[in-house]
Amino acid sequence: MDALLPYDFDTFLDTATSLGLALLLGAIIGAERQYRERIANLRTNVLVALGAAQFVDMGVQLGGADVAMRVVANIVTGVGFLGAGLIMKEGANIRGLNTAATVWCSAAVGACAGANLPVQAVLLTVFVLICNTALRPVVNAINRIPVRDQAIEAHYDVFVTVPATAVAAAREAILRALAEAQYPISHVDAAPQGNEAVELVAHLISTSVYAADLDAVVATLRRLPGARDAGWTRNSAH
Repeated sequence: MDALLPYDFDTFLDTATSLGLALLLGAIIGAERQYRERIANLRTNVLVALGAAQFVDMGVQLGGADVAMRVVANIVTGVGFLGAGLIMKEGANIRGLNTAATVWCSAAVGACAGANLPVQAVLLTVFVLICNTALRPVVNAINRIPVRDQAIEAHYDVFVTVPATAVAAAREAILRALAEAQYPISHVDAAPQGNEAVELVAHLISTSVYAADLDAVVATLRRLPGARDAGWTRNSAH
């Protein structure tokens, strides 16, 4: 019987208390995620909190604070891989960052519970809920504020489509026009457009521009002999 139950009652009660606190706080965090129909729902956050709590509690009981700290470091790494699986890229959009961060915090809550730090576990839970609920209106308000083009961090490209026989002249023209506008470029790509046309794309180094400046450059490129199309695009930085 001693081999099956190596812990005394006090140790068992300590573990049960840690797991109970992790379950309760993980459920509170997960309930908000469940309500908003996120991928990492109630059960996911509870399981992460419980696992972290048990690992840390086991480390404390087997080797003390030093072993527990090494366990915590491994939990941080392991939950990082779990969170990476929750992040999805859909075209230019990335989803799941907040959910992954929430799961990471659930692991921290569980680790606090397993390390017999109930006040810190409760406090972290409160702050996670504040972040996921109370800050949501703030995020929405910021997103509705108009932002000037020159204040947006992005990558800009200027392009022009010309006959294949005019590529060299067009390349010189696009370099000259951007140099006069004081917008340095990193490189110029050339992509065939059928048998007789080539699209030149100049990638700007600057992360902010004035739209009027690029409009003037494009107007110059459109006056090139044989130019079929010209314009500029903006790709938001991620």
